Amino acid sequence: MDTQESFAVVTGASQGLGKSFAEQLAKQKINVILISLPNQNLKAFSEDLKRLYEVKVHYYETDLSVHENVMKLTEWLNSSFDIHILINNAGLGGTKKFTEASSDYINTILQVNVAATSLITHQLLPNLLKQPKAYILNVSSMAAFSPIGFKTVYPASKSFIHSFSRGLHEELKDTNVFVSVVNPGAMKTNKDVCERIEKQGLMGRLTLLNPDKVASYCIRQLFKKDSVIMVNPISWLVMKIVPIWIKLPLMTQAIKREIEA
Repeated sequence: MDTQESFAVVTGASQGLGKSFAEQLAKQKINVILISLPNQNLKAFSEDLKRLYEVKVHYYETDLSVHENVMKLTEWLNSSFDIHILINNAGLGGTKKFTEASSDYINTILQVNVAATSLITHQLLPNLLKQPKAYILNVSSMAAFSPIGFKTVYPASKSFIHSFSRGLHEELKDTNVFVSVVNPGAMKTNKDVCERIEKQGLMGRLTLLNPDKVASYCIRQLFKKDSVIMVNPISWLVMKIVPIWIKLPLMTQAIKREIEA
């Protein structure tokens, strides 16, 4: 692809998988626009990518849980850039007893995981449709394949992302825009996440993924037009085969141990 003047947009780009996505794209000489919350060292990361890979890099700091912010972001993107890749990576997890969760806590997860992903895709789609070739990659989760107690809202939001992506892929399959979804498991995104996963026991430790490897594989598969990217097929197979009445209590117990620890 001639990507000299067009850009890839990556949300949640300041750490973890989003940061790895940005670096992998820049390595392939693809210009990037990085989106993240304020005060996440996004400017320094942008400068690093420019210097290391000699690509164009822009960044935009905003809170995607606020509807007006999402609309301002997409208006700026559409008025300023040609976009040929959109990676909806921004997302919030959360482990908490539902009775102890505040309404703001629940709303923020839904706004970032469900509303922001849907609206950013919707608003940028006309821009993507104008490009010779374009790609959308939505980041779901292995949690999309099972409800989990003490997480409740998060797996439900990721089920939405998986379903939304599959439906949009089918709707756009005769256009120039290819839509894919990836369902990774837990990743070594930061110290806090690693510590929490360790507390889930052996299964949690065995399934912990490296974000750089995940990002590299996802981008490779995206360009190969793989509509459902599975980075850990064994975990996916287990999730598909094991009946809900077995996996739901098992996964809930693992999360309960994490809370108690």
